[in-house]
Amino acid sequence: MRLPRWLVAPPPSVGLEIAEDRVTAVAVSRTDTSTTITAHAVVPLADGLVRPALATPNIEDRDTVARAVGEALAASGRPRRVALVVPDAATKVSLLRLEQVPSRSEDFDQLVRWQMKKTAPFPIEEAQVSVTRGVSLAEGGAEFVVTLIRRDIVSEYEAVCRQAGAHAGIVDMATFNLVNLVLLTERSIAAPSADGPPEQPLAPASAVVGLRDWMLVNMSPSSTSIAIVRGADLIFFRNRPIERGDDLADHVHQSRMYYEDRLGGEGLARVFLTGAVDRNRLVSALRDVESRLERRIEPLDVRKAAALPDRIMVAPELVGALAAPVGLVLREAA
Repeated sequence: MRLPRWLVAPPPSVGLEIAEDRVTAVAVSRTDTSTTITAHAVVPLADGLVRPALATPNIEDRDTVARAVGEALAASGRPRRVALVVPDAATKVSLLRLEQVPSRSEDFDQLVRWQMKKTAPFPIEEAQVSVTRGVSLAEGGAEFVVTLIRRDIVSEYEAVCRQAGAHAGIVDMATFNLVNLVLLTERSIAAPSADGPPEQPLAPASAVVGLRDWMLVNMSPSSTSIAIVRGADLIFFRNRPIERGDDLADHVHQSRMYYEDRLGGEGLARVFLTGAVDRNRLVSALRDVESRLERRIEPLDVRKAAALPDRIMVAPELVGALAAPVGLVLREAA
């Protein structure tokens, strides 16, 4: 049953991201004709306060992080509800192929958990599991995007929000909401999926037109995520920690080769790069990846989805910090 709109709580208008080096809050205002960022704040975090990980506690000092959350929210209108973005490195994303999809939801859930139990880095009974239908297989069946995060780790992030006076009504990972932003702003990329479920972690496919493959590279201080999307369906995802001597361009090139050799890729229509990192690192990454792939790499610009007041001058690192929380707010409002 679908409730009338006056009985349904509106989606949060403030996005909050708790990253390893900062807390970002963004207030978004929408009308029938425009979307605007009305307020934002980025509060730096000292090294070690947030350590994204799959199987160990993520927040070292909850009181300090909660104060940073409170400071960011105070600059964004002190909302009571927020859409919360957590680091990619706190989650495990898998692409699960099923030749036959059970018709009963209980059987489907049990099958997914049984399959994920084989590779989960922690007991599946401790996991919060999100499942989204992806591409349909030519031989029947479908591929599913399965995201795992330990419940106690989700609780850590939710707890610092509560301590700061806000309820995290929606929780999602960073890169999925950068994908949302692309889908909502680059309308030449993706097309609707005929058999997708009514609720998706990615943006509604009906918001875009066309059907092409594209890549998104998301840089964070200690890891890099690479997503390849076919239209509006995720077909490849990898998050890996940054180690001494790592070459981002090599990782991107290896991902492209896997896409072409193993996924039947016929070429990437677009490649986007983003990250809330310093300007020099971002510019260097753009240059290196362009050189390695021998093509233009596009910086992802949140201002295509939500305008900033003219008086605000935005540094590239701020554009990167605002992107994921704006993407989550707009996904929920779409």
